[in-house]
Amino acid sequence: MPANRIITLLPAATEIVCALGLEDRLVGRSHECDHPETVKLLPVCSHDRLAANLSSRQIDEQIKSMVTNAISVYEVDAEKIKQLAPDVVITQDQCAACAVSLPEVEQALADQLDKPARIISLQPDSLEDIFANITEVAQALDAMPAAELLLEEMNERIDIIRHKLKFIDKKPTVACIEWLDPLMASGNWIPELVEIAGGTPIMAQKGKHSPYIQWEDLRLEDPEVIVIMACGFSVERTMREMDVLLQLPGFTDLQAVKNSRLYITDGNQYFNRPGPRMVDSIEILAEIINPKQFIFGYEGNGWVSFG
Repeated sequence: MPANRIITLLPAATEIVCALGLEDRLVGRSHECDHPETVKLLPVCSHDRLAANLSSRQIDEQIKSMVTNAISVYEVDAEKIKQLAPDVVITQDQCAACAVSLPEVEQALADQLDKPARIISLQPDSLEDIFANITEVAQALDAMPAAELLLEEMNERIDIIRHKLKFIDKKPTVACIEWLDPLMASGNWIPELVEIAGGTPIMAQKGKHSPYIQWEDLRLEDPEVIVIMACGFSVERTMREMDVLLQLPGFTDLQAVKNSRLYITDGNQYFNRPGPRMVDSIEILAEIINPKQFIFGYEGNGWVSFG
């Protein structure tokens, strides 16, 4: 039986379902799902427990406190999900701070639904994992032909970048920053994306979770390029907190800053969503790292130069 009623509880899953041509089967979404624009009309099945208008430091402290006290950052609306009667619920089991997690969904659905619903939990750590997740969702939703076309298109776009950079020897060091206060480097799939885009990633390892980093370590590395991709933050939201970095001792002495190679990206819409737009994220990095080779048209929306 096809999954005619789908609820997605993380933005990347919503984008995967829509990219597979199955938006008409979506009956519910998380509070963070906002792409494509039309999904905003769907019923919301979750919310977060964070207080409003917090700084980066305050958000980090509140999340750490919740995790320490075994309090979920997000709450699933079990009654709403029961009303929507899904055949499939898609969630994640990678980051408690990023989206509704598998245990929360399992607990919320226990003894709540009048019919069994399949739970798909995504846990990507690499670009290969993201491709595998698209295939997994497609298999569950009986949409493999669409997935094959989608993955072929994504790989073709990546191959174009690889081909244009084949004979480019200069690969500048690139530090990607996932959180401003405290400082975190961008891990998981991001170092791999930097390599595809023609850079040398530093401060984080491929396939490993994003680490907290010390300012002095970043200062000693003195990267040639710095890309801010704050998790869940738009360009405008990140701009409001840039003073956190500007006030660090010696920040303006970094070569990336002196050479106007400090960039702010829309971390919410791109880099932190492991779905079809991950290729958009690679194209953004290619524009930033190798501006003479690439102009994809993301500047001004997906990213801006700072300073």
